Amino acid sequence: MSLSKTGLQQLFGQHLKKIRVGKNLTQTQLAKLMKKDQQSLQRAESGQVSPNLFYLYNIAKALDVSISDVLDFKVKTEKKKDKKKKKKKK
Repeated sequence: MSLSKTGLQQLFGQHLKKIRVGKNLTQTQLAKLMKKDQQSLQRAESGQVSPNLFYLYNIAKALDVSISDVLDFKVKTEKKKDKKKKKKKK
């Protein structure tokens, strides 16, 4: 599996936004609960930054979820077509 740092940050940001929207919160409202500015949250949701553990803790606390929930996003992997081709040749 190969995933760039930026790709992982973007997946995390999409997941974070999904949780936030599911809780009917705006970025500004969540940022206020976290005692952060809205721009900080916007950067996390857009995949521009890698949040540290303390930031993840604050997100989870503000959203009333576990850190595991915040990190529970799926990483899609590409299936290699080469394996299928090799099986056909045998």
